Amino acid sequence: MTRSRHSYQPRLGHGLPHDPLNAIIGPRPIGWISSQSASGERNLAPYSFFNCFNYKPPVIGFSSQGWKDSVANIAETREFVWNLATRELAVPMNESSASVPHGEDEFALAGLTAIPGTQVAVSMVAESPVNFECRLTQLIQLEDAAGEKLEQWMVLGEVVAIHIDTDLLEEGIYQTAKANPILRAGGPSAYYAISDELRFDLMRPDARKTSG
Repeated sequence: MTRSRHSYQPRLGHGLPHDPLNAIIGPRPIGWISSQSASGERNLAPYSFFNCFNYKPPVIGFSSQGWKDSVANIAETREFVWNLATRELAVPMNESSASVPHGEDEFALAGLTAIPGTQVAVSMVAESPVNFECRLTQLIQLEDAAGEKLEQWMVLGEVVAIHIDTDLLEEGIYQTAKANPILRAGGPSAYYAISDELRFDLMRPDARKTSG
């Protein structure tokens, strides 16, 4: 098949009105991360580089451009919480991304309720329907292909407690779309929601063999 393609080397620039990377690798789940300094100062911030990387034990992670308060707090206390960002919470989630002076409480800034974790000394977003309490497993400064250090830090944490609103469980099965999660896309403002109308199912080849 013949197709027209726009090709480029990222180090030389993309030659487009906006870098397409974030739009291509998307939509992406949002790492809405709460953390706390050793002195008890709360922090809440969304990260668009976020995902889950292991089942047992569950390990999630996010990547921060620059040594921000979230990373500093987690390096200090080795604890954090991930809070599910939903359509209903999109505006306060966005407000919590504001660049504010060190020590300012983004929970208060965004009008959110902070409740204590059960396994970690970090506050959770009470309005969020799902919260993961985490303990730091690795803090990695990323490097390029030449081995040069980047101003980018990946934070990985083991999930030690999970809290789910029971309204999202039907016969014990979590309903992904019912939570109305929002996902980050490209550009300065693009987000997406999901719905059951857009769902489709595929069985892995190995699973098909087992069931057959």
